[in-house]
Amino acid sequence: MKNLTFLSFFIAMKLFCQTNTEVSVFDIIMTEKGYDLINGKNISNNAGYNSQPFFYDDNNIIFSSTRNKNTDIAIYNLETETKRFISDTPNGGEYSPQRIPESNDISAVRLDDDDFQSFYSYDLNTGKNKKLISNLRVAYPNWFDKNTVIAISIINDSLDLFICDIKKKTNTSVAKNVGRSVHRIPNTNLMSFISKENKDSWLLKSLNPETKEIKTIISLKLQEDVTWLPNGTLLISKGNDIYQFDPEKDKSPRLFFSSMDDNINNISRIAVNSDGTKLALVAEVSPEYLAQEQLDAYNKRDIDAFLKPYAKDVKVYRYPNNLEYEGLENMRNRYEGFFKNNPDVNCKLINRIVNKNQVIDHELVTANGNIFKAVAIYTIENGKIISVTFM
Repeated sequence: MKNLTFLSFFIAMKLFCQTNTEVSVFDIIMTEKGYDLINGKNISNNAGYNSQPFFYDDNNIIFSSTRNKNTDIAIYNLETETKRFISDTPNGGEYSPQRIPESNDISAVRLDDDDFQSFYSYDLNTGKNKKLISNLRVAYPNWFDKNTVIAISIINDSLDLFICDIKKKTNTSVAKNVGRSVHRIPNTNLMSFISKENKDSWLLKSLNPETKEIKTIISLKLQEDVTWLPNGTLLISKGNDIYQFDPEKDKSPRLFFSSMDDNINNISRIAVNSDGTKLALVAEVSPEYLAQEQLDAYNKRDIDAFLKPYAKDVKVYRYPNNLEYEGLENMRNRYEGFFKNNPDVNCKLINRIVNKNQVIDHELVTANGNIFKAVAIYTIENGKIISVTFM
């Protein structure tokens, strides 16, 4: 982005709200010191939002992936290293894909063009779908058995936990103010979920869907993305790390994995296959990727691509802290006309420094026959550029 002073804001806001994330898969191995993750591979390799991986079986992973400005269900084969899409919803999008127990079909939350989130099943081969839950705004589901879904659902301005009987078409509320992770606890008839009733320290709890009994397992402080190894060890993502906790042995979580990869930032969703040999994780792309994405779009004078890496409330400063303007609409107002009126616009990167969540670019800019140097400091949080400071 260059220092210039640009929306009929009709572009779907979901394009700007979702972060640039990728799905990677690792092999889990045992070492003398414990676990290690090796042979990491980016399996989504797709600009935009890629998240919520689930092992369909030991050779296939399904996840939500951006395609043609929508979010569809993708399936990746680990043996052939190929990806294909199962769904194609032009006016909506699928999230939280999972395999339905005792079936080859897949379930997913679908945001339809009426902005209502229903729960659907999909044929793996044809993509043919049907509604399973239509009277509840489902957000994050997980299957207990072939007829029962434990669904985190949107009620007013919060998330509540429901036991949904697909056969009887009943929805029973069992907990209020919960987080987005719900999982089957291995070797038990229990499901885990996160209670956010205590704002200072969220609790991981267990639910017995048959008796509705709820018990506390551990305090997660303010973390909410978890999964379970087949042996009953809990995995918790935090920043660039994953921690492990055995409820039967440990007093507090211990480090399981720490990422040193620049493209593995702020790990969120994690999933493990049935025998505990592979782990899939979702992470934000490198801050450098976002800086380069907007630079490439600037040189193409593509206003929509240029805006995409930025947070909707992005702030633009003159060094050191003089706020010039704020928000995507103001940014579009400043750049849209500039791109149209300056066909010679170009920016060459002289030097780039990446330090944690900041990127500093020294640039040679051409615009309207003029050539000048500029320095831009980009600050990235949650997979978006939240501020730019010009020097």
